[in-house]
Amino acid sequence: MLTNEYLKRVYDTVLSRNPGEAEFHQAVLEVLESLECVVEKHPEYEKNGIIERFVEPERFIQFSVPWVDDSGKVRVNRGFRVQFNSAIGPYKGGLRFHPSVNQGILKFLGFEQTFKNSLTTLPMGGGKGGSDFSLRGRSDAEVMRFCQAFMTELYRHIGPDEDVPAGDIGVGAREIGYLFGMYKKLTHKWGGVLTGKGLEWGGSKIRPEATGFGALYFVNQMLQTHGYDIKGKTVAISGFGNVAWGAATKATQLGAKVITISGPDGYIYDPEGISGEKIDYMLELRASGNDVCQPYADEFPGSKFIPGRKPWEVKCDIALPCATQNEVSGEDADMLLANKPLCVAEVSNMGCSEEAVQKFIAAKQLFAPGKAVNAGGVATSGLEMTQNAIRLSWSEAEVDEKLHQIMHNIHEQCVKYGRESDDYVDYVKGANIAGFMKVANAMMAQGIV
Repeated sequence: MLTNEYLKRVYDTVLSRNPGEAEFHQAVLEVLESLECVVEKHPEYEKNGIIERFVEPERFIQFSVPWVDDSGKVRVNRGFRVQFNSAIGPYKGGLRFHPSVNQGILKFLGFEQTFKNSLTTLPMGGGKGGSDFSLRGRSDAEVMRFCQAFMTELYRHIGPDEDVPAGDIGVGAREIGYLFGMYKKLTHKWGGVLTGKGLEWGGSKIRPEATGFGALYFVNQMLQTHGYDIKGKTVAISGFGNVAWGAATKATQLGAKVITISGPDGYIYDPEGISGEKIDYMLELRASGNDVCQPYADEFPGSKFIPGRKPWEVKCDIALPCATQNEVSGEDADMLLANKPLCVAEVSNMGCSEEAVQKFIAAKQLFAPGKAVNAGGVATSGLEMTQNAIRLSWSEAEVDEKLHQIMHNIHEQCVKYGRESDDYVDYVKGANIAGFMKVANAMMAQGIV
């Protein structure tokens, strides 16, 4: 609950200007609650309208995307790009193709991205975009035509020094390829305007797995700081896409045992552990386009499929939401807390509801938010931008070393700003303040623009 009058006024304005955008309201409130102590120490932020400017996107672009399906029928989707904040660098953030995409979702994601990019210490502003296009049941040719139609408008608003989109839900290597091909044709330029490219044409090593890898580096740091060893610990993961796959891969490499994955249809419990060919099978599930995890149980005897439920009822040492926003409800938080996990960390963007977060913090549960935990994905995108700019490609070991160091630095910043008098580390508060300070100071230096 906000007590600072300045922040209350800002939040009331956000509510009135952005009606019905619940995810955006939630993200803003969480940040403002963390910033009360900051604005009290820095009256210059109010004088210069820093918070008002922080919660308002610098630019919001919406456009129509007409395309033709395989039957010859004309389809029309909406395309979006929110360019949220460019104080510390060009806009940077993913493109999401999913029926749930709308203005509120993208504002929330762009707002979060601003903090996340700031935490990486790389020169990247915050942005996000995408379309309400669904890939389910679409042929390669249809996906290609849609991506090309989408880029015929988006290309006007992006560039290596302006806005560098990446992939997100529904936008993987295939989609990035089609988008880049059309950008190159329209502009007559080959540049680092998109990240997540193939290795043969400017991509970075370990980019697909970077979000999951970085998350486990952060989680491992959290555990070590509090005297725990990740080896031998059980891990509950939601989702089965690239993020979950990367998290499962690195957790296994670090000696932990992954026991769950999930989809919209329910979750898989595998007491023997998800490793080796089982992790490889997660990629097959994603590539199928069916968006269900039940086939895993048919493929691997000994595992169990639980329909219509979430994995948070399973006893585990480490819980990692890796699917989508608000996937952990207050009720889910109660189940997790009852099983006394060592650590809960959002690998998805705002994976926990506001109620769940408050319950974790009230219980002094070791918990970290997505803007810190999943920053490895955009960090590696930033490293890809650097490689494109200098026309060089780094080895897997070089990229991994840089990623590891970035996640270590993010963890240090969270601890610095989040440690409380009883020695509990409020990672939510720490991440929000650390991400905010860098951007706010840059905005102060650049004047009211």
